[in-house]
Amino acid sequence: MSTIKENIEERKKVLYTIKTEIIQRLNIQKDESQIDDDTALFGNGLKLDSVDATEILVLLDKVFDIQVSESDDPSYMRSINNLASFVIKKRNKS
Repeated sequence: MSTIKENIEERKKVLYTIKTEIIQRLNIQKDESQIDDDTALFGNGLKLDSVDATEILVLLDKVFDIQVSESDDPSYMRSINNLASFVIKKRNKS
């Protein structure tokens, strides 16, 4: 059984990886530290579009080895935090 401290460390690593990958893959002109964990991916947040959403699916597959299925709740795409929770949940299922 993992400890709370291990869970926090895992979440920090996942958040950092998501932010750095999004910055690199989507050419976001920000530093990882400038992106809040609750930043929305679309709308007023990072202002991503449907092409960027596809790139996030590729990121999930290539970086985290996670395939998104149609049965997955699409709210994982709402924010950086939602994406991190989705990754951690999927990892723990496998």
